[in-house]
Amino acid sequence: MLEVGTKAPDFCLDGIDAKGQEEQICLASLLGQGQDIVLYFYPKDNTPGCTQEACDFRDTFNRIQPKATVVGISPDSLTSHRKFREKNYLVFLLLSDPDHQVLKAYQVWGEKKQFGKTSLGVIRSTYLIGPDGIIKKVWTKVKVNGHVDEVIKAI
Repeated sequence: MLEVGTKAPDFCLDGIDAKGQEEQICLASLLGQGQDIVLYFYPKDNTPGCTQEACDFRDTFNRIQPKATVVGISPDSLTSHRKFREKNYLVFLLLSDPDHQVLKAYQVWGEKKQFGKTSLGVIRSTYLIGPDGIIKKVWTKVKVNGHVDEVIKAI
């Protein structure tokens, strides 16, 4: 994983904004807003754990938003993100990384075991990035229950 105190890798990805519109989002433009960035990586839209995590961020958004911008990234398509956002009333950015370039840059694409099988996929992780682009906190192999509370404490 990338270490606390290092510069977060820059990126530009297509995504769905808080209003459901498609746009390209770059880390540099997010940092220009002067807030921390909660960059969370998740495996797949509309799966139980990923839905719970997204809804936990949604339900605590008013506590996070004054201090940080929430951004979810997965390999899912924009169409999938749009449906996921609408179904769950999500109010933050969802970015699509189908080529895994950003997932690899943040070292969250790799081997994982599930139900005794090894496969390549997204290793659920979260980065807290300061407005200066420096990584402030890293959570790896995240367990969904209680995770958003840990992020709020760190902010």
